[in-house]
Amino acid sequence: MAVKTSNAYGKITIDDNAIACVTAHIARECYGVIDLSGQGFSGSFNSANTKAFTRGVKIKTLGNRIYIDIDVILKFGVSISTVTDNIKSSIKYGVEKFTGMITDSVNINVIGVRV
Repeated sequence: MAVKTSNAYGKITIDDNAIACVTAHIARECYGVIDLSGQGFSGSFNSANTKAFTRGVKIKTLGNRIYIDIDVILKFGVSISTVTDNIKSSIKYGVEKFTGMITDSVNINVIGVRV
């Protein structure tokens, strides 16, 4: 699927892969995140690098709404609730800024903790 919109200049389509890459990049920049984990996005990819980079990120789009699930591994000793709240707000802001669409939900799944 993809998010589609149009404006005075024409139609805009943003693929779920692009949203997944932006989401993964934003999450990795957050303090306390060691890595992303999980089965990852289950779409078809042209590049193995994209698949490896976006593993642990699942994007679902309905109309112009975006739903994000992300599996993370956190650093030992950080406050899980504080870090996950930071990840949620960073992803929501970044994806909305990138796409111009509404991010309805960002679900964070803490898969593990590493030293």
